[in-house]
Amino acid sequence: MGKNKHLIIVAALVILTTLVLQFLVFGPMFRLPTQASAEGILIDRMFQGHFWMISFLFALIMVIMIYAVVVFRRRAGDEEEGPHVHGNTALEIIWTIVPTIAVIGFGVWGTVTLAQLLEAKPNEMVVEVTGKQWQWSFTYPEQDVKAPQLVLPVNQPVVLHMESQDVLHSFWVPEFRVKQDLVPGRTTTLRFTPTLPGDYKVLCAEICGLEHTGMVADVHVVSAAEFASWVEERSVAIQYADLTPEQRGEFWYGPEGDGGFGCNSCHSLDGVAGAGPSWLGLWLRQEQLTDGSTITADEAYIRNSILNPNDQIVVGFNADVMPQNYEELFAARQAEILASDGIEIDIIADIIAYIQSLE
Repeated sequence: MGKNKHLIIVAALVILTTLVLQFLVFGPMFRLPTQASAEGILIDRMFQGHFWMISFLFALIMVIMIYAVVVFRRRAGDEEEGPHVHGNTALEIIWTIVPTIAVIGFGVWGTVTLAQLLEAKPNEMVVEVTGKQWQWSFTYPEQDVKAPQLVLPVNQPVVLHMESQDVLHSFWVPEFRVKQDLVPGRTTTLRFTPTLPGDYKVLCAEICGLEHTGMVADVHVVSAAEFASWVEERSVAIQYADLTPEQRGEFWYGPEGDGGFGCNSCHSLDGVAGAGPSWLGLWLRQEQLTDGSTITADEAYIRNSILNPNDQIVVGFNADVMPQNYEELFAARQAEILASDGIEIDIIADIIAYIQSLE
């Protein structure tokens, strides 16, 4: 009964320690983010399986070691040699076969789970993902829209076709669990089904340069009706990234009610002067200023005339006619476009490009 008593005690302590580690130590320590995809169920099961195995193996080793140190320690006055143990064939076979079976079991489990994650699903929605230093962009070919945010209908299977324009990147939404690299020159795919409406973040999980940590994009999981409304809104929105600088400059030239800055109210395109000089033929034209000097209408002059319109007044025109706050207006619109379209533009550079095209 002596040996059996020790085995029973050790087994009970191993089970108790495993439960304590799993629920009071490793559970809180390795708490996973919110689970927001169908694939997360499969992956979280594997995580939990590994946590249980870690808890059990740690408990098995530590309990046996500590129990042996405490229970089988040399007593005071005991000077006899301990028994000489040359090995236990049965035990050696067990601790070779059992871990081998466990490792193979986890390998088979992982292979089956990976196959399920890669399997194409019916009615998948395609989203094309482009990664570049250091931003994400998303194209919806079926809906014919583009966006700097990833907007997805809940419970809709999604397949991402992903490309990198420069270096290695890695698409990762922690709440979706799945992750996939973007490799230059290749198209990689990633499949998942979002199951929990909410706002999340796309992170780059591959160190890709100085601003790697800032390579973040918003993810919005919404209802089917909200997604349809978003697609409709994006469909009628101006896609600034698809326009040339000259085309954007022409847009900025237009009336304020149409989204422009009202330049047309003072500057004509037919050579006839209005409240300000005509833009026709303005590029590199020699202009006589009210201070008697002559200036070439180059990029520096046009930019300064927009930002500081009273600095260099052309003969025949008056000061205090052009608004003084274009710098603030342009900065606000540029920030708005960066947030909505994910591109950085220079409105003044667009206007200069348009003026150059009017030669």
